[in-house]
Amino acid sequence: MITQDLENKFNQHINKEIYSSYLYLSMAAWADHQGLRGFSHWMRVQAMEELTHVSRFFDFLTDRDGRARLSAIAEPPHDWDSATALMEDTYQHELEVSKGINELVSLCREHSDHAAGAFLDWFVKEQVEEEANVKDILDRLRIVKGEGQGLLMIDQELGARALPSYDPTLGWIGNTR
Repeated sequence: MITQDLENKFNQHINKEIYSSYLYLSMAAWADHQGLRGFSHWMRVQAMEELTHVSRFFDFLTDRDGRARLSAIAEPPHDWDSATALMEDTYQHELEVSKGINELVSLCREHSDHAAGAFLDWFVKEQVEEEANVKDILDRLRIVKGEGQGLLMIDQELGARALPSYDPTLGWIGNTR
């Protein structure tokens, strides 16, 4: 059984994961409007991943005799100055998500909730991957100064991102970059 304090914090994190999906869909819409179909595709895949994170938290709460409680989702930004600015915001957002996961891990330790801590291990590893993937894209955008043929090559690469399959136990299977 999960404590009320942890249940509340997990529910707050569910809200953050839903917001992440919402944010990435907004980013996809912006990229589509800019003619950056590859960036849009990459963001749509990100949005789908975030919703699977929501499902994992939702199921964990249910399994621990807790209750998922959904709350209002904040409106995301709609405009960016460039693809580089878009990815800078993406990177900053992933750092915030990582911070939230780390805070949950610390809280689980305070409550001696080893099951919740073990559950969060997957998310800790996932966030390391997320940060690295976004940082890689951002670094390459900076090299090409976010424009010209370099931008188009990165856009093409992002458009080729495979849609991975998802297993609730194993997580994402396949290429998530």
